[in-house]
Amino acid sequence: MKKENALIKDNYDLSHSMAVELLSAFDYPWEALSHISEFIIELGKKLPKDEYKLLSENVWVHNTATIFPSAYIKGPCIIGAETEVRHCAFIRGSALIGSKCVVGNSTELKNVILFDNVQVPHYNYVGDSILGYKAHMGAGSITSNVKSDKCLVKVHFEDGDCETGLKKFGAMIGDKVEVGCGSVLNPGTVVGKNSNIYPLSSVRKAVDADSIYKNENEIVVKK
Repeated sequence: MKKENALIKDNYDLSHSMAVELLSAFDYPWEALSHISEFIIELGKKLPKDEYKLLSENVWVHNTATIFPSAYIKGPCIIGAETEVRHCAFIRGSALIGSKCVVGNSTELKNVILFDNVQVPHYNYVGDSILGYKAHMGAGSITSNVKSDKCLVKVHFEDGDCETGLKKFGAMIGDKVEVGCGSVLNPGTVVGKNSNIYPLSSVRKAVDADSIYKNENEIVVKK
């Protein structure tokens, strides 16, 4: 993927997210990461009080959402309509979760935007990341958001590396992306919309939209 193909407008349908105002202010999705927390707090204050209940400080939950008893939710957080937050989910804060999402058992979220219909249903870690409409992470797949050498994260594009200035940056996953079970999306991963990541992959680059990522050296265009 070239940098010009990683634009928000080309990989995300903003009509499927409460973060439309935030994301519309930027060209590239990772530029919004440092603003998620403050955006949630301001958005939460404007939510219809007859539709959302204030579960705890800066935690707004839609009346039709289902929160299992053992789930932990720290603010700021918004959980949309008909979303399920299942047993032992760990929401650490700064999580904007859309409608009809699934946050599954033992899944951990931190500083994320989940568009509508996103599924992170089994043993997933999603940190400092944005997941587009109908994106799905297979069981045990994670976003790794800090480099082992603790250096600032770069995105590796075909036309050169992009400095983000961020120490914490997981993955930018476009609409309708399927991430296979047991995969690791390394810091600075970008996956274009409608792409598939094979199970047990280790991804550390920008993957074109409408692609199938089999391994580092075999990425094919969907037919």
